[in-house]
This record gives sequence, structure tokens and C-alpha cells, in this order.
Amino acid sequence: MAYYWYIIIIIVLALVFFMIRRYQMFMKGINTPNSEKLVAFTDKNFSHQIKNGIVLVDFWAEWCQPCKIQGPIISQLAEENEDKNIKIGKLNVENNPKVAQKLGIKNIPTIIIFKSGKEANRLVGLKNKKALEKAIMGIK
Repeated sequence: MAYYWYIIIIIVLALVFFMIRRYQMFMKGINTPNSEKLVAFTDKNFSHQIKNGIVLVDFWAEWCQPCKIQGPIISQLAEENEDKNIKIGKLNVENNPKVAQKLGIKNIPTIIIFKSGKEANRLVGLKNKKALEKAIMGIK
């Protein structure tokens, strides 16, 4: 009967360990600076920026916790895809509400991939790097 308590204690310790690891990963992502390769999209430059080629846009807001996790993933993609003719950037929906409203952005983070100015794919919610790479490859 006493070994049940050992099993419960081990399970609780494992859960605490995984929660601490997730928190550490979350905090590490928040403090990661944006890549210099990211394009800063605004209401004014958006139409011109997405006009040609493949463009990935991360719609985000400062207060959005999942967006803070998504940001470093987007930065990493921008670094890795610099020479592949893919433009990658972010648009803050609070500072640029016209584009967000026009595109019907209701949840963030939302990632839209455009091809020659037309929406080719939309991903809503936090996405890992592999899912984003797969979405980009599906557009090419």
C-alpha cells in the first residue's frame, strides 16, 4: 500500500519538473530580440510589401502571451529564409488596425502567407517552426 504513495509522489514531481521547463522556455522566448531580417509591416506599407513573391506575415499584439512565444520562431524563420526569396515580417494589430480589420483578423497570433499579393494560407494560433516551414513549402 505504501508504494502507491511513492508512485503519486513521482508523478507529482514529474509534473512540477515539466511545468518548470515550460515556464523557462516561455521566459526565454519573451526575451529573445527580433531578427533584423524581419519586415515591419504597417497600414501604410502593407499592400506594397505583399505585392510580389511569397510573404509570411505574423499578426500579433504586445499583450498577447502566445504571440510572445511565436515571435522568436518567426525571427528564426526570417534568419533562415533570407536567401530564399521569402519575405517574413510582423504586423502589430493594435498599431495597425486597418489591415487587420480588412483581412478579418479575429484571433492572434494569426499567420497569413501571401503569394503575389493574394492570401494563400492562413494559420491561426501558436504554430511551431516545422508547421510554418511546411506551410511555406506548400505555397511554392
